Amino acid sequence: MTPSKKSRKSRPDKSQPLLRQLAAVPETLFAGAFRQQYGALCFRHGNAGSEVEILVITSRESGRWVIPKGWPMKGKKPFEAAAIEAWEEAGVRGLVKKKPVGRYTYLKEFYNGDVAPCIVDMFQIEVTDISGDFRERGQRILEWVSPDEAARRVREIELKSLLVQFEARGRRKRDRG
Repeated sequence: MTPSKKSRKSRPDKSQPLLRQLAAVPETLFAGAFRQQYGALCFRHGNAGSEVEILVITSRESGRWVIPKGWPMKGKKPFEAAAIEAWEEAGVRGLVKKKPVGRYTYLKEFYNGDVAPCIVDMFQIEVTDISGDFRERGQRILEWVSPDEAARRVREIELKSLLVQFEARGRRKRDRG
């Protein structure tokens, strides 16, 4: 006996853009609270300190441009989790600001097709060390670009705004004039 249409769990049509998929199953979006993530807004000073470059990376699943981010980690403060994600996803370490510099929301799509709304608190990391040997090496493309170019590449509107308005908070003592 086949289940009737009413008893079957509705699934979005994966060929459609994400928002159109969600429109077909709005209960997916509003079923629970927003999930928390922590992101790393990694930057460095180029051209003798006169320009700032932002690190953007590709996501493993879709290849779209994103910033390093991930879920809370047991026993780690939010800024520490952001720094760990930057190391694991992009091989960068540096001076991490302990207070978030902003936040953005997005829809996280899981492997099974489920979708969850997420809030990402962003922490600035002034990159001081770059390694070619990190956990997700070969799974992502990394590029250093201007804040405006970074904003053009990412999809999330609120993240675009954070990138366009980017200001490095504090600089290393040895760089101060």
